[in-house]
Amino acid sequence: MRFDIVSLFPEIFSGYLGESLLSKAIEQQLVSVNVHDLRKWTTDKHQRVDDRPFGGGPGMVIQVEPVVRCVEEIQQLGQQPGNIILLTPTGKRLDQKLVEELVDTPRHLLLCGRYEGFDHRVVDILKPMEISIGDYILNGGEVAAMAMIESLIRLVPGVLGDEMSNVDDSFSSGNRILEYPQYTRPREYRGFQVPEVLLSGDHQAIDDWRKAQSIERTRDRRHDLLGESDDGDVDQKTS
Repeated sequence: MRFDIVSLFPEIFSGYLGESLLSKAIEQQLVSVNVHDLRKWTTDKHQRVDDRPFGGGPGMVIQVEPVVRCVEEIQQLGQQPGNIILLTPTGKRLDQKLVEELVDTPRHLLLCGRYEGFDHRVVDILKPMEISIGDYILNGGEVAAMAMIESLIRLVPGVLGDEMSNVDDSFSSGNRILEYPQYTRPREYRGFQVPEVLLSGDHQAIDDWRKAQSIERTRDRRHDLLGESDDGDVDQKTS
């Protein structure tokens, strides 16, 4: 899977690209990430890519011309054009279902906004998919781009050490409840014990305990994920 990221602050991604599973996926050529500085496509001698909004108002707006030139040129770099995604708080909410749809597309071009956002003609001309990672405001789209990449690469075959690692994750396909609590060594710490059932070796009992814990956790924290008839039925909620 290939990602092209367009940003006014490309150095933000330097540390991110060199760590953890993403770094390994890049080394194994399972994923490629190319970061592009939008300022390289401006014709302004001071490398400005923003201006005051027509009609007045606070802040600055990213101009349409450098963005369109940038995207059109980047689209020529790969074997096929990328799926253009504009990261914006006004976009469609990112959830696991959407992630699972997007992973079937081998290339994505992510536009990271700043200031008051993009001139709307960017949307009119490029027709990007507009996506939000939540109902809150960030300083820019860079963190949102990282979140998108993280969610997508987990589903790329070979990226996770254990291909079953994401099956029982909260929000994974077909799973409408939150993941159960996890424990590891030591068995006791500051008076807190690992539940005995996890040490029993009884796989059916462990499976039943995990399902019960998942449904209880979902009731307490995200009751909105449960339908009216779901409270007593845990078997249909886990993969």
